[in-house]
Amino acid sequence: MEQASSSTYKMKPLIREAQFAGSFYPDSIEKIEKLLGSIINVEKDKIDTSLASKSIIGGIVPHAGYMYSGYQAIHFFELIKSSTTTFDTVVIINPNHTGFGKGIANLSSAQYWETPFGKIEIDREFSKTLSITSNSSAHKNEHSGEVQLPMLQYFLAYPFKVVLLTMNIQTPENAVFIAHELFKAQKISTKKILVLASSDFSHFESIEQGFEKDQHLIDQILRKDSKEVYQQVKKNNISACGYGPIMTLIEYSKLITQNPHFKLLRRGNSGDIHPSEKVVNYASFLCYE
Repeated sequence: MEQASSSTYKMKPLIREAQFAGSFYPDSIEKIEKLLGSIINVEKDKIDTSLASKSIIGGIVPHAGYMYSGYQAIHFFELIKSSTTTFDTVVIINPNHTGFGKGIANLSSAQYWETPFGKIEIDREFSKTLSITSNSSAHKNEHSGEVQLPMLQYFLAYPFKVVLLTMNIQTPENAVFIAHELFKAQKISTKKILVLASSDFSHFESIEQGFEKDQHLIDQILRKDSKEVYQQVKKNNISACGYGPIMTLIEYSKLITQNPHFKLLRRGNSGDIHPSEKVVNYASFLCYE
């Protein structure tokens, strides 16, 4: 009997299919482009394009439905679009809303993530240098990493890879650990890395109360004090879901440069779109040298 060729045994790549196309963001390229185009038309005159000339380390971006939080998110994405820097790999650090996963954080075990724009390759070389385990369950039904991908595909006109990291246990100590792991991997790879901290801010508060609570958190982000970010979240019962990724970005930025800067780009809430007594709050930040 003729022996099968080695190609017969090649395994199909593991693809994490889009779970939230049609809910958090539209389910086709045309619909995504139309929605983001309309948001850009509203926000374009408010975007500080001078910041695109900065040496960008990363940013804080919301992860709600585009129709709500896109007005904040595009302020960050427009800046990386206009940046003269070409990023090789985008590391997305997101919180864990599902409760699945194991340990302090989990990478994705997929080789590609798929969106309506097509597949994005996971940077497995970069991922292998991280002392963080992969676990598909931490990513399977988690929206806060996925929603960043179509934004990146829409705004970046060049090839890039991604690393998806779900932070399961959000503490200052774990933020420091992950930040050092990313810094180590960046040094080994010598690639240009962009780090996104995926987070919404206060959930289902009155506009006034949410704004006041978030200001405690925003003040500490601007001061680059990750421990105080954690303390303010606990002290004031702030329901910002991605404070762990935020702390991690702060700590990572301090490893990249002695004097990182955080700039608040835009803040708002779901009530700006659909008036309500209780709203979810969003803010975007740029982190640069």
